[in-house]
Amino acid sequence: MTTKKNEADPRVIRTRRLLQDAFASLIQEKDFESITVKDIAERATVNRATFYAHFIDKFEILEARLMESFLTIINRRICGHEVLNEETIQSIFLGVCDFHKDLSAMCKRRNASLGAVFETQIKEKIQTILLSFIDKDKMLSSSNAQFLINTASIMLSWGMYGLAYVWNKEGRQISAESFVKQSMPLVMNGAKALLE
Repeated sequence: MTTKKNEADPRVIRTRRLLQDAFASLIQEKDFESITVKDIAERATVNRATFYAHFIDKFEILEARLMESFLTIINRRICGHEVLNEETIQSIFLGVCDFHKDLSAMCKRRNASLGAVFETQIKEKIQTILLSFIDKDKMLSSSNAQFLINTASIMLSWGMYGLAYVWNKEGRQISAESFVKQSMPLVMNGAKALLE
């Protein structure tokens, strides 16, 4: 059981960063399945009790690392966007491609299993980002409008994630920019309910 620590405390921040950096270096060398909490603690030069004071298990440190990476990439791509339009959707889509590419670089050994572990959380985060651009009055205007907006945001988030996943898995034959540009007409067809 983890104990709640003051997350603003510089020592807590430093220790969490030390553990995450140790994990990041280990994932370059070994498959996720073979990494142990002991490995992470030893690499970070802390004891296992310190690890457990910050993370429940290696899955939690992986999730923290992936979500931090994903949000950094997406926020960089959507910085300055204020409304949901084709350009914003394209920026989010490019960010999802960037994330998959970085995941491959972060986990050189075998990243296929890692992408699937947190696929649902990433899709939900994409959906949340899409919905954050929607005028709340529009969502509440009718139950049918809310249904269409939610359905379209799910389709978009799953579609962008899936397309980026396959693009990355198939070796990124073309640049992310070219891939997204070619895919955008199909993506936008599903986004009409969000943009009307």
